[in-house]
Amino acid sequence: MYDTAYSGESQSTPSIRVSEDIRSLSEFRANVAAFVEQVRKTRRPLVLTQLGRSSAVFLDVSEYERLVERAELLEEIRTAEEIARGEGVDHDEARAQLLSRLDR
Repeated sequence: MYDTAYSGESQSTPSIRVSEDIRSLSEFRANVAAFVEQVRKTRRPLVLTQLGRSSAVFLDVSEYERLVERAELLEEIRTAEEIARGEGVDHDEARAQLLSRLDR
């Protein structure tokens, strides 16, 4: 699942091109198919604006999945580092805490 994170290749999302990748919501609604194709082809996110302010980001599915996997991996690394520093709780204490929450 995380092989790409260790492949040595740059896996970053392509940079946004301001002239092409920031569009109003009304323009997006009028040209949905063309923007879907643009995001699929370029793999760059599309920033949608409403009343002149950013309101949403439209991503290619594979780019979204890659970002989620990367976030999960970074969270696992952070947790492992906390445990290595002795900041975790042992099994019995964690179990007792969870059971006490369920009893509420």
